[in-house]
Amino acid sequence: MYRARDQVDNEEWLDELAETAERLDLSADARSRAADLFLSNVPETDRSKRAVLATSLYVAGLVEGDRRSQGEVAEAADVTRLTISQRWKPMLEAAGLDAPGW
Repeated sequence: MYRARDQVDNEEWLDELAETAERLDLSADARSRAADLFLSNVPETDRSKRAVLATSLYVAGLVEGDRRSQGEVAEAADVTRLTISQRWKPMLEAAGLDAPGW
């Protein structure tokens, strides 16, 4: 869980998350879940925040049934697909959610 202060401190990143979600045409539920995931996993360094932002969008899409490919999310968020590939399962599990069984 995150503190209300985290939302204020990361307003710029949340705006970027919203813009990226718009480019991906994610549902409102997926956007809300992505913001929650981002704030629950926000790192201290700005360098890592873009990776968490992208991974939050990918995981939110999976959970909310509005799935986008890792490549689509990576391109929209300006990270590599490998960034998402390495981080999505740990984020999903840390949130207490089950990974899809494809």
